Amino acid sequence: MKQAIVIRADLKMGKGKIAAQAAHASLGALKKAKRSDAAEWESAGGKKVVLKVSSLQELKSVQREAKAAGLPIFLVLDAGLTQVASGSMTALGIGPAPDQKVDRIIKDLKLL
Repeated sequence: MKQAIVIRADLKMGKGKIAAQAAHASLGALKKAKRSDAAEWESAGGKKVVLKVSSLQELKSVQREAKAAGLPIFLVLDAGLTQVASGSMTALGIGPAPDQKVDRIIKDLKLL
């Protein structure tokens, strides 16, 4: 079981902002996962990978693929109080779900 966090690199967010957006994405997707998958993932250590995309279009494409695959997803929309405009799509959480299912979606993405 694993979870993937996808961050928009084109927004040039600071490290702290990225950490906050990743946390929002992780928790949001976890809340949408099946209880049994969440429990299995947590008991195995909560494996995560953090990746990047270079544009809003790329983030939306990953979101569509993950949704079509039936994976739990959570798209982070920023409140706009600090570094990015209100409503900016900053991050996407995928899973937890079986590694193979997540890997099919993220296989071409680079680590953050």
